[in-house]
Amino acid sequence: MFYKPSEGHGLPHNPFNALVTPRPIGWISTRDKDGNDNLAPYSFFNAVAYVPPQVMFASTGVKDDVEGTKDSVANIRETGVFCANIVEYAARDAMNHSSATLPHGSDEFDHAGVEKLECDTINCARVGGTPAALECRMTQIVQIEGAANYVVFGEVIGVHMRDDCMVDGRFDVTRFAPLSRLGYRDYSVVREVFEIIRPDD
Repeated sequence: MFYKPSEGHGLPHNPFNALVTPRPIGWISTRDKDGNDNLAPYSFFNAVAYVPPQVMFASTGVKDDVEGTKDSVANIRETGVFCANIVEYAARDAMNHSSATLPHGSDEFDHAGVEKLECDTINCARVGGTPAALECRMTQIVQIEGAANYVVFGEVIGVHMRDDCMVDGRFDVTRFAPLSRLGYRDYSVVREVFEIIRPDD
């Protein structure tokens, strides 16, 4: 089939998220100017550059108690920093709990029952025990087409890697099974990897 998004797809559910998969999940932790911690998962998340290392996540939609966006973007606007925590399969339920819509200023760390640790390079909390956590300095927030679509870019200035995920000097994703987002309410998990050598290697 073919459809134009502007004219609708005619299906019971929007297929768009099922087309661009799998997507890594950025478990984004932030802190507002008053010291309230926030934690929320975003599946529009990825690495975008090597030098300096940079990541992005995109926020869509609004909360009734936040002007024009959601807590994560609002907090980053105030403080200029955030932490991208990597989600493993074992944390799937906690990640899901942290996606609940709570009043502004609520602590999703407590709501989801996850350990909270302080970051080393930024004034922000991170999720304890995650396979990796990327401490980021926001470089820009870009509003894209749509009423409340924002892309947040950050330079990674501090990296935490869990010791048991390191094998022979490499970060081994099979040690923790990364969780990824598919379409609809579907998720997947990475349990198998293979290597392809590039022609120029």
